[in-house]
Amino acid sequence: MKEDFYKYQAQTTSHPLALEIAYAEGSYIYTSNDKKYLDFVAGVSACSLGHKHPRVVNAVKEQIDKYLHVMVYGEYIQKPAVELTKLLASLLPHPLEKTYLTNSGTEAIEGALKLARRTTGRSQIIAAKNAYHGNTMGAMSVMGYEERKQAFRPLIPDISFISFNNESDLSYITEKTAGVILETIQGGAGFIEPKNDYLKKVRERCYQTGAILILDEIQPGFGRTGKLFGFQNYNIQPDVLVMGKGMGGGLPIGAFTASAAMMDLFQDHPKLGHITTFGGNPVIAAAALATLQEITESDVMAGALKKEKIFRTLLVHPLIKEIRGIGLMLALITESTDITNEVILGCQEKGLILFWLLFEPKAVRITPPLTISEAEIKEGCQIIIEILDGIQQNRTEYV
Repeated sequence: MKEDFYKYQAQTTSHPLALEIAYAEGSYIYTSNDKKYLDFVAGVSACSLGHKHPRVVNAVKEQIDKYLHVMVYGEYIQKPAVELTKLLASLLPHPLEKTYLTNSGTEAIEGALKLARRTTGRSQIIAAKNAYHGNTMGAMSVMGYEERKQAFRPLIPDISFISFNNESDLSYITEKTAGVILETIQGGAGFIEPKNDYLKKVRERCYQTGAILILDEIQPGFGRTGKLFGFQNYNIQPDVLVMGKGMGGGLPIGAFTASAAMMDLFQDHPKLGHITTFGGNPVIAAAALATLQEITESDVMAGALKKEKIFRTLLVHPLIKEIRGIGLMLALITESTDITNEVILGCQEKGLILFWLLFEPKAVRITPPLTISEAEIKEGCQIIIEILDGIQQNRTEYV
């Protein structure tokens, strides 16, 4: 299987972790050689309720028995998609009431960028340095990391960049700006939170200039920060809300939500302003609906903040410089890239899955399922501390 994996399946790096998966359940992943791994990554924040959550699995099975794909997006009335978008509207502040379902977060970003231009009649998009919004050409155009996009230029024109949390840059948002797109919490940059009411100040500047504020909640969304969406921690709201990852309970989905007045602009001039074949797929929508119901009807959101405190209490070590983030969206920052690599690879050897962040090489991603237990957190943190102790001891012996 491993040989075929490298031979036939396209790779994104020359060094994938290459665990051969047999099955997964709860907070654990099991490989074909019967090794058990505690999962502190949750499919890069995608498996909000852990692996094979019964409510999600049952919803998928029930829908499979009824029908799968029947028509391109938006033509037929399909109960899972209608119920999902209706529930989202009930949970979001006015006028965030109409949702377009897509296949992924990056596709939702594409739709949001188009909607900003369609709504304002302007072309300029402002994004943040070190931002990550996906890897299609439009989403890559608003990626604030030149090293990752230089090989694919030319990209979409009329994109400008500001520094996240830098208030003086807000003057770059003008009456020529169609939209400002920001991650509520910068993910790839190292889980950077907004400071000093930064998002409120961006919101006010967008009101002043008529620019559309797009917030990318693909990582913070669906309970990971202790609120359903990260922006709810900062007492603001966007014009367009983008979501994905944890929305589907482990299945591929994205969405963007805006006012009915904005979203209805996709219906004309031109017609089919945004179109997708599989967006709103009934099986995926059923999984997302079950995920959203479980998150909002259980205590997992409040639990995220309690579990954050356990992580911060247990992960104290001389080689840990800081822990960034909120809830169960945490980044452990070590002294160096080498230490981070040793921690991630060493923990995998001991049965704990950790991962990197895109643009911060000293960061260790900790984004476990929201359903992870306190005992499992303690188990994983003990492994991390053991690995760090070993690294520190080796450094001392070397000196």
